[in-house]
Amino acid sequence: MKKSEVVVNVKDVKDARPIAFLVQTASQFESKIYIDCEEKHVNAKSIMGMMTLTLENGTKAIVSAEGKDEDEAVTKIEEFLTAG
Repeated sequence: MKKSEVVVNVKDVKDARPIAFLVQTASQFESKIYIDCEEKHVNAKSIMGMMTLTLENGTKAIVSAEGKDEDEAVTKIEEFLTAG
């Protein structure tokens, strides 16, 4: 299992489009991918789950993945969450 803590910095974070793009990005990987934020543990491939997170800029989140492409998955999600 690969884990990484990030500080969220996403342009238009309150808009649904970045969340949809994040889910699309996560869905490209075979690994199980989760994001933990403010005591919530959410499947990053679930649009409904991701919409429940409060991903505001400056918020800390933990990205974790488990599977054969876990390193690449965590890296891509981390890049998305910190791209600004």
